[in-house]
Amino acid sequence: MNHEEYDCVIISFCGKDSLASLLHCLESGFPTEKIELWHHLVDANSSSFIDWPCSGAYVAAIGKAFGVRVYYSYREGGFKAELLRENQKSAAYFFETPEGLIATGGGRRQFLTRRQFPHVGKIEAGRWCSALEKIDVGRIALNNQPRFVGSRTLFISGERAEESKQRASYSEFEPHTCSSLKRQIDHWRPVHKWSTEQVWEAIARHKVNPHPCYRAGWGRCSCAGCIFSDPDQIASFRAVLPEQFAEMAALEAEFQKSIHFKSVRRKGQTEIVNLWMGDHADAGTPFAGINPATIAELRDHNWDYPIFLKDWELPLGAIASQNGPS
Repeated sequence: MNHEEYDCVIISFCGKDSLASLLHCLESGFPTEKIELWHHLVDANSSSFIDWPCSGAYVAAIGKAFGVRVYYSYREGGFKAELLRENQKSAAYFFETPEGLIATGGGRRQFLTRRQFPHVGKIEAGRWCSALEKIDVGRIALNNQPRFVGSRTLFISGERAEESKQRASYSEFEPHTCSSLKRQIDHWRPVHKWSTEQVWEAIARHKVNPHPCYRAGWGRCSCAGCIFSDPDQIASFRAVLPEQFAEMAALEAEFQKSIHFKSVRRKGQTEIVNLWMGDHADAGTPFAGINPATIAELRDHNWDYPIFLKDWELPLGAIASQNGPS
């Protein structure tokens, strides 16, 4: 990839795959002054609900350590506001730019009620969390900044073919959906053909401190309360963030529909069978890496630990289940 063709290089950033993408760019000679890390705050700028409290500060620490700029973006009210949406129009978008925070949109489209968790499945089948709280936010930020007009931008994301059949079908390089006659934006997935082992090898070469969820035992840095969580992940979520777990479980009960519900056809009628978070957690076992130290890190909104580790060790999450979005 010839970085000289681009005025700006944006990396959609959170977990190990986007970290490996950043390291690959730096190893390939990309100048740090061109690189920006974009992190979408799933819980917006409010208190934590479904995401890791430490994530925003962790990304800031990565940016500072490598000398690259970090910009945050979010939907007004975040995941929780969309979850509780009742006969309301869409929320506004907020995104940071070199000139400051910009707000746009909101109050558009039809009045809509959700009041149930996203469907566990593909985005096309109703998994609105990834679409609304991440993908759409990034598109809005790209489409509403004059600095991208008349320039060439490289947008990088960390999807890998090994993760799922759907992600295996993604192109490694293609025009971004926001590319137009006004702005040229290419979409590159530099680690698309990498294995999980290759990702961790890159991180180990630079001795970078991974997101603490990997040291606790998670295999993916999805939301802490990801709707795709298996019993062990949910049990671990309850052990680390009991207040957030309790709030999500209470909303399941209020909606009378669990995150992992099933529609069952009986005697010509469709019945909803609920698989409650509490039951899933009871069936699971918290990860071995959960201890007072990792709990403190994961709960720390002001995470400020060393990024480069002298005694780097492969985290437990490197060999854990990769259960997560498709």
